[in-house]
Amino acid sequence: MSKIAFVFPGQGAQKVGMGREWAERSAAARRTFEEADEALGEPLSRLCWEGPEEELGLTANTQPAILTASLAALRGLGEEEGLELTAAAVAGHSLGEYSALVAAGALDFADAVRLVRRRGELMQRAVPPGVGAMAAILAMSAEEVAAVVADVAADAADGEVVTVANYNAPGQTVIAGHAAPVARACELARERGAKKATLLDVSAPFHSPLMAPARAGMEPHLAATALGDPRVPVVVNVDARPVTTAAAARDALMRQIDGPVRWVESVEHMERALGIGLFLEIGPGTVLTGTIKRIVSDARTLALGEPKNLDKLRELLAGEPAPKEAE
Repeated sequence: MSKIAFVFPGQGAQKVGMGREWAERSAAARRTFEEADEALGEPLSRLCWEGPEEELGLTANTQPAILTASLAALRGLGEEEGLELTAAAVAGHSLGEYSALVAAGALDFADAVRLVRRRGELMQRAVPPGVGAMAAILAMSAEEVAAVVADVAADAADGEVVTVANYNAPGQTVIAGHAAPVARACELARERGAKKATLLDVSAPFHSPLMAPARAGMEPHLAATALGDPRVPVVVNVDARPVTTAAAARDALMRQIDGPVRWVESVEHMERALGIGLFLEIGPGTVLTGTIKRIVSDARTLALGEPKNLDKLRELLAGEPAPKEAE
């Protein structure tokens, strides 16, 4: 059987009802939501399962909600009879890196819930509404997008920034920064042949230098939180390489706030250097499953945000024929 990686989604994967089926099926998953409620002193579980969607979509709520739903799914998998899942590596997209560190035994779950609540609050407050923006550039290489960004940045007004924020998949790159240069970069990308350059409906320019205040605000909280050495390699966003010590993990969490998400390189490293052949997306949605198939065309992937794909997972683990991708 191929080596397995657990990958965990980030912000944008949230949906009302997430994790509820796992909580109904698994005592461990249900306890995970109870632990999150206790850690925050409020009914996060009810927000995950019942909404309202607008409140779930607030960054300070979204981040602990996705983390909790992801770890509930992972713990639910651990209770499934006949399943023996051992990850050779773990990784997460942005916020999902916290889920990955919990999965690797480096970070206590309750501490992670409180950290990402604070992370969401700080990221939301870092930039006033309307000052920053993010945009997705499609059907243009990462190198071409970087060239667009460099040209716009060179002509930007003093103090204005625009940068590449997310390398999500071949032909799918996200930029972030001040609203005006981001808009100009979209125009220039379209002029140079991008199929699409669209502003994203997000509340702040994540993974850009404008997040520096959030990084500074998180530093004392991360410094005061106990981290251990991961039991399995955690491939981190900013370096696209594994960390194996608590110190390196803490440093990566700091730098990823205002640094780019190098997801393409992370997946390539897991496949080529670590020998990963099966990527299990643990958490709501199927976004990472889609990006991984574009990065490594012959990778086997399976999304396990809800229990519906358990039979397909058993087929994969048993070596029986199964679709390479399921959603």
